[in-house]
Amino acid sequence: MSQILTFLGKGGVGKTTTAIAIAKAFASQGKQVLLVGQQAGPGLSQMLETELSCDPQQVSSGLSAVHLQSTTLLERYWEKMKGLESQFLRTPFFKEVYGQELGILPGMDAALGLSFLRERDAEGKYDAIVYDGIGDLITLRMLGMPEILGWYLRRFRQVLTGSALGQALSPFVEPILRSILQVSSTDDITQQAGEMNNVLTKGLKAVNDPNRVAAYLVTTADPIAIATAKYLWGSAQQVGLTVGGVFARSEISDREFSPLPVHVIPDRPVELVIPSHMAADLAPVPVAIDIATKQVKLFLPTFDKRQVKLIQSGPEVTIEAGDQRRNIFLPTELAGKQATGAKFQDSYLIVSFA
Repeated sequence: MSQILTFLGKGGVGKTTTAIAIAKAFASQGKQVLLVGQQAGPGLSQMLETELSCDPQQVSSGLSAVHLQSTTLLERYWEKMKGLESQFLRTPFFKEVYGQELGILPGMDAALGLSFLRERDAEGKYDAIVYDGIGDLITLRMLGMPEILGWYLRRFRQVLTGSALGQALSPFVEPILRSILQVSSTDDITQQAGEMNNVLTKGLKAVNDPNRVAAYLVTTADPIAIATAKYLWGSAQQVGLTVGGVFARSEISDREFSPLPVHVIPDRPVELVIPSHMAADLAPVPVAIDIATKQVKLFLPTFDKRQVKLIQSGPEVTIEAGDQRRNIFLPTELAGKQATGAKFQDSYLIVSFA
């Protein structure tokens, strides 16, 4: 398994420069590193002086790089999907559609990028994967996809199963699926659905583990750049992503991002080693659940109580902040219990249950 790092901040603050410098430093330490670029234009290729494509190109000893092209990735994944279709469907029909004719819809770039990262991580060839994306809410929503998709599957399965329609259709589901899919029993169908859930669960656990996936803020002393970095710091908590620290391209007060450490870097660093005190596992965790006190603590820096909504309209608790919603899956001991209060304290939203 690889350590995956990404960078958040306003456009033009030097996220790509920082990503390259950190990737080179990892490689100098003897690690196998993959630098993944997913921004428009040839900037990364020019900065590395290497023509990049969707296939890893060696830049230097221990360092390889790719520049993701959504059209190429979509074509490749479409062919894989057609292979799965022929494996599971008795009468495949996607074979009449060709990957070369598919256009890119909004949101596809993020899904394709996440799938690429998942596959490279699963290969086990790299000690570190440095992802240089847009570095804003799009990147955060990409990393939050496993949790959000898992919630949609879980929630709508509950609703459909308990509905009159679901109960009326249930006797017919297995015969219909068996006629369409190449399965012999309900157990086979359940197994295939379980594999999908397993992929999402693994993705969720990786994003929530700072030793596996982490982000760093990049900013200048410009007030707008600082405000954007703060906003993204708080928003990252809504997808369970730990932010380890701040790389500043000019002097800024440590109080701006307290308790995160701030490390000042030159405009064009050749190599950049992440200081030990900026290790992501030292940063506050996004969510902590204390069953003994019946409390859930959510780290929401830079937001105040006017910017956060707490909703409990279903079996889970929903937190809305930073133009994002996060559904907190409660343990058995707290599931179904009513939230009795919420307060802000030291950048934490503390929710108490009956």
